[in-house]
Amino acid sequence: MKILFIADVSLSNVIGGAERVLHEQSVRLAQRGHLVHVVTRKLPKHKTNHEIISGVNEWRYESNSTNPFNFLFSTIKNGKLLFDKLQNKYHFDCINFHQPFSALGINLSEMSNLLPKVYTCHSLSFEEFLSRNMKGNGMFRKVSSFLQIQLRKKIEKYGLNKSILITVLSRFTKDKLVGAYNIPINKIKMIPGGVDLKKFHSNDGKAMIRKQLNIPRDKVVLFTVRNLVQRMGLENLIIAFHELEKEASDIQLVIGGKGPLENGLLALARSFGIEQKVHFTGFISEEQLPLYYQMADFFVLPTKELEGFGLVTLEAMASGLPVLGTPVGGTKEIIGNFDSSFLFKGTDPHSIAGLILDNYNLLKQNPQKWKEISHRCRNFVERNYSWEKNIDALEELFAKTLQN
Repeated sequence: MKILFIADVSLSNVIGGAERVLHEQSVRLAQRGHLVHVVTRKLPKHKTNHEIISGVNEWRYESNSTNPFNFLFSTIKNGKLLFDKLQNKYHFDCINFHQPFSALGINLSEMSNLLPKVYTCHSLSFEEFLSRNMKGNGMFRKVSSFLQIQLRKKIEKYGLNKSILITVLSRFTKDKLVGAYNIPINKIKMIPGGVDLKKFHSNDGKAMIRKQLNIPRDKVVLFTVRNLVQRMGLENLIIAFHELEKEASDIQLVIGGKGPLENGLLALARSFGIEQKVHFTGFISEEQLPLYYQMADFFVLPTKELEGFGLVTLEAMASGLPVLGTPVGGTKEIIGNFDSSFLFKGTDPHSIAGLILDNYNLLKQNPQKWKEISHRCRNFVERNYSWEKNIDALEELFAKTLQN
């Protein structure tokens, strides 16, 4: 098959779940012999308009980000022009949209009307906007936010309606689509996310890994890796850690990732006097990420809202690392299917601190039991999640779409 992915993110910069899904699906389909191309907008870090990444052609159109109007106009115009040019040359069999804005120009092209389209929904665009742009004071800001939300809804709904099928990674996202846009249930296909089982695995050399990463070897280490944004609930984790370290003096918290809240989170740790026990790593490279999972004792996911799936949950569990998470979105589905006792009762610091302390005591008092839980984590992921299963389902869906 000749498959065209349309996205607002790039294969060259895997910084979150949306980029990870796009990368794994496009690259693995190319490895299976399909001709795979990606169209996305050109980011400031991109030096060229075309790049071949792991056998996938990524094409980038120019966009003007000086204001929302210019951004939208340039996205539609340049995205459409690039698609028409590529379609004339490659004659794609189907299109897979991954985000709404880049999809808009392609959907407005007459040439795209001849192709079957599938939409992969990671999250709702207007909810992501709300989460990242907290409402401020002032009439202008409120009106601007309202207009942007309504515009995002219209653009996203247009892309969803133009697609034959919609894929989601979780029931949580499926329910969101039905509730927000009244999408028929039979139009939505759930294909859970995956994990690279070869890349993410346990390692008995924890002490050596901690030495390599400059992490204390004699501590019980809590680890999380997130974009440092509001919805991730990292301030609640730091507050919970402050409660914990009064009763468990040998714990260490390692927070990976970058984002706009970095300075605020650092200041919060300093205000509690725990800055020596809370280690911020900054961005963790693809090469080093498996090592961070392997050096930790358990993974903490304190998300407050909009956890569409949670690929990090699978990565941690594949590494034999038990995950404690808030009962939010896809986390509730994954951990709930594994062992609901690893879910916090709520998203507040007290709930987080309480369950971490229970598991800290279990680890200290019965390390053999903790090893058994570690093996259960790995076995659970092996049975239920892999990128191979995800690609099998996606490949079959594309083939059936073409047949119909």
